[in-house]
Amino acid sequence: MERDIMKQLVEWKDSADRKPLLLTGVRQCGKTYVCKEFGARYFTDVAYFYFEGNKGLISLFDYDFDVERIVDELGNVIRGQEIVPGKTLVIFDEIQACPNAITSLKYFCENMRDLHIVCAGSLLGVSVKRENISFPVGKVDRLQMYPLSFSEFLRADGGENLLAGVQKYHIDRELPELYTNGLQKALKYYYIVGGMPEVVAKWVETHNFEKVEKLQDAILQDYSNDFAKHAPTGDIPKLGWIWDSIPKQLAKDNNKFVFSHVKEGKRSSELEDALEWLVDAGLVYRLELVSNPELPLSFCANATFFKVYFSDVGLLRRKSGVSHRTILEDSELYRNFKGAFTENFVLNELMNQGIHPYFWRSGNTAELDFLFEYEENIIPIEAKAEANTRAKSYLQFCKKYQPKLGFKFSMKNVGNNDVEHTKTYSVPLYLIWRIKEYLKQDL
Repeated sequence: MERDIMKQLVEWKDSADRKPLLLTGVRQCGKTYVCKEFGARYFTDVAYFYFEGNKGLISLFDYDFDVERIVDELGNVIRGQEIVPGKTLVIFDEIQACPNAITSLKYFCENMRDLHIVCAGSLLGVSVKRENISFPVGKVDRLQMYPLSFSEFLRADGGENLLAGVQKYHIDRELPELYTNGLQKALKYYYIVGGMPEVVAKWVETHNFEKVEKLQDAILQDYSNDFAKHAPTGDIPKLGWIWDSIPKQLAKDNNKFVFSHVKEGKRSSELEDALEWLVDAGLVYRLELVSNPELPLSFCANATFFKVYFSDVGLLRRKSGVSHRTILEDSELYRNFKGAFTENFVLNELMNQGIHPYFWRSGNTAELDFLFEYEENIIPIEAKAEANTRAKSYLQFCKKYQPKLGFKFSMKNVGNNDVEHTKTYSVPLYLIWRIKEYLKQDL
């Protein structure tokens, strides 16, 4: 599967001030595959080292941080082949299992900058906090990887021609049914399958919903097993309660995450650490409230008032018990949850584009689904599950703050108009991957 992050890896490889690279992301989102594929394409040799459970490899970093010694022993002792800077890509997989290997990156940065090192870590954020690892701040480059976006899914599932055809149309121009019908159908498939690479591969191979759901169940079970394996003993039941609670809380009209709804009698102080574990593991995203939007938005965010979403819509659908038939047939019984499900999809697409949004609420009178900052501008977004783009909250936000540019994501075709002097693009949900084209054109 072709992943968009490959371009960023190539840019890192060719950068004059390159540092060791940390590639983080939720378990099973494809980090190892991408690292190995990157090495196979762009290097003469790939030296792959997997740390989890490998005591011999871990012990190599216990003695000192002499990078010449480390590289010699990695190459000539462990793999039996010399590691050559400039030709060999060194991959440290699940590096969080070896805190000293993380610390060593500082010395690789300072003393062996010509060696290309990529480190993958699924639970790196969890491990650094839990074990007080000496993290080499300023000595590493970082990339975050996510499950496949919709455009990546479409490309994997034989939709290259659709993608190529769409890109020939200017971002202002409506798409003909030749494209919209196929894209709408593909989006429903994506809602069902999601972006976990193993699940997508099974879908591409079989187009069988039962086999897809069997794999999704296995991944969900693997995540639950991770709770027991990697989390503090006292947090294990709390993680399960929160994990099970998220789809239920999203389904409510006011889908603010409420700790008291997780488990009767439990307070936020008892559950906050467990939620933070899920966030650090990349399993869920927190979307924080901004009531008075000013730059930078991160300074305005209310960390105590937030929503929680899954990192993958396919897993959310399966965890919620929504049948694939319900999505394919647009069942009326799915209407209430569909709005939250669409929000989760939009958030996943924005995160894949490197956009980390917030949401806005004005008392109990208005709520805007998303807003983010881009080149000293605050950009509002309204997300709708259907073609109806009437949005009172979006109108109220634009009237009050008068941003230059905003978006309405829905099933409506491409278009634009002014809303209270804010240039507003109507963008179909299946074209969110083009958002930066709009931003670069108008800002």
